[in-house]
Amino acid sequence: ECPLCLLPQPPEAFPTLASCAHRSCQACLEQYLCLAVSESRVQVSCPHCPAALQPSDIHRLLPEPALRDKYEEFLLRRLLVADPGTRWCPAPDCSYAVLAHGCAECPRLTCEREGCGTEFCYHCRQPWHPDGPCMPVPPAPGLATPSAQPAQPEESAHGEALAQAEGEDIKVCPRCSAFIMKINDGSCNRMNCTVCGCLFCWLCLREISDVHFLSPSGCTFWGKRPWSRTRRILWQLGMVLGAPMIISLVAGIAVPVLTIGIPIYMGRKVLAGGLGRSSLSGCQQCLSVTSSILLSLFVSPIITAVVVGVGVPLMLTYVYGTVVLSLCR
Repeated sequence: ECPLCLLPQPPEAFPTLASCAHRSCQACLEQYLCLAVSESRVQVSCPHCPAALQPSDIHRLLPEPALRDKYEEFLLRRLLVADPGTRWCPAPDCSYAVLAHGCAECPRLTCEREGCGTEFCYHCRQPWHPDGPCMPVPPAPGLATPSAQPAQPEESAHGEALAQAEGEDIKVCPRCSAFIMKINDGSCNRMNCTVCGCLFCWLCLREISDVHFLSPSGCTFWGKRPWSRTRRILWQLGMVLGAPMIISLVAGIAVPVLTIGIPIYMGRKVLAGGLGRSSLSGCQQCLSVTSSILLSLFVSPIITAVVVGVGVPLMLTYVYGTVVLSLCR
């Protein structure tokens, strides 16, 4: 039985995968891969686990030649986007890439695609301008829309107004400039680009780590927009001034809770385990519960001291290190 469609299938209908031992029927895998490629996902994982499927398996299972060509193009473009010397031709309907290593001093580039020959600037990526200064650098064409072209100033202004009217739900990946759409309803702002795998913040469009939303940057894990500068500064001042009192309060609550809570928790666990075993008599159960509580009474102060001794310096370091430095900036 296929675990995806829940239909009985013959053994030959389950192709083997090089990435893992999971099996799904041919039809389900083809439909899954068609959807993934149509969504411009290059790193496709197994439908049952996080293991990435091998390109050879994807190429073998894709049913249509057009989808296979599209997947190969996305693979190539993913490699080119990771190369800082790659420049994309700005001509309409041309997504040709030019590998322009060492061209900063001689910025005049020529598209080598047959029938194109467009000349453009290495720095601003606009049509060649021998006499004028460089224009602001537009986003590179996204992998999901390889033929996306830089808009004219009027089109850019119209696009910004349209994006604001639609709730600013279309932005570009900070690494590969692929267009990403999100319903701007205040949901999670931790985004993962399916094209290049970049993890970034939807609010500030910066590549982030797991502690980005704990930093005093004004970006919140949930919300439609970052905090204002005034609110951020007031919050940072409040943290700096109120940190000793808040940390002391948290430590004062944590010490009795851990010291008393650990023996109670261990006693309940041992009692529940003893009740599940009918071979133990009442005296044996009482003895095991009492011994576990007494042992926990000796261990819990040590655990409490370690938790408080490590947690309090970490919180003080964060408040008077990271927060103060951000406030000074």
